Amino acid sequence: MYAERQINTHTIRKQREREREKARKKEERMASVECCTPAPPAHHICSGVVETWGTNSVYVNAPPGASKAVLLVADVFGWEAPLLRKLADKIATAGYLGVVPDYLHGDAYINIEDATHQERINKWLPKHPATPEPVEESKEIIGFLKEKGVRSIGVAGFCWGAQVAVYLAKGAHVQAAVLMHPSFVTTEDIKEVKVPIAILAAEIDRTSPPALIREFEKILVSKSEVCTTFCEVYPRVAHGWTIRYKVNDEKAVAEAEEAHAALLEWFGKSL
Repeated sequence: MYAERQINTHTIRKQREREREKARKKEERMASVECCTPAPPAHHICSGVVETWGTNSVYVNAPPGASKAVLLVADVFGWEAPLLRKLADKIATAGYLGVVPDYLHGDAYINIEDATHQERINKWLPKHPATPEPVEESKEIIGFLKEKGVRSIGVAGFCWGAQVAVYLAKGAHVQAAVLMHPSFVTTEDIKEVKVPIAILAAEIDRTSPPALIREFEKILVSKSEVCTTFCEVYPRVAHGWTIRYKVNDEKAVAEAEEAHAALLEWFGKSL
């Protein structure tokens, strides 16, 4: 009888594990739609330059004498996104050295709204894990920043890039972090964060819904002796709103700029 109960318990556990895995994969498929909705057309005249640091191509905007830097980790659309580089330039105007690396090495996702979209993104995502390569590349970039006299470094990750940012925060490779409408970040990741971290999330987001953000916040508040935190769910905005907004929509621009101001304020306090 005891052995029978053990077998039944084991069977139930396995069934629950399969159900959880099935639900996780379904959530990832749903999330991928939001993650891969392209930005409206945008143009930005960059004030920075493209350089090669070791094995990494980077967009850099370096104000004279900057001793603090912010590393921006792009979403699936990559480092050439005009509004991401515009934000890097804004960060440089605030006195930080802004850096946008090409973690995807020329293989940014190209979204074509057709019947094969889901199949293509399901093939693309496994080719671009957040670790180990992007994390190791980040360490190399951090080394270059220190050679340039930078004393403290923050990282901001957007959507897919939030995974890279949280790995750097877990390893204390940076001094502060910001996650912007994060994708595929888990509560287990958040439990291991070792530096001050802000999470700026969207109310309309199946990838990281408000309920999950509140779970993140609860975990971070419970470990305030290790790291300070700021979590905000912005009302009436959707996943990607900080770097995929319509530039001719005044409300969308204002909503994005509000988040940009919060990002700068957080780094101002934490770096």
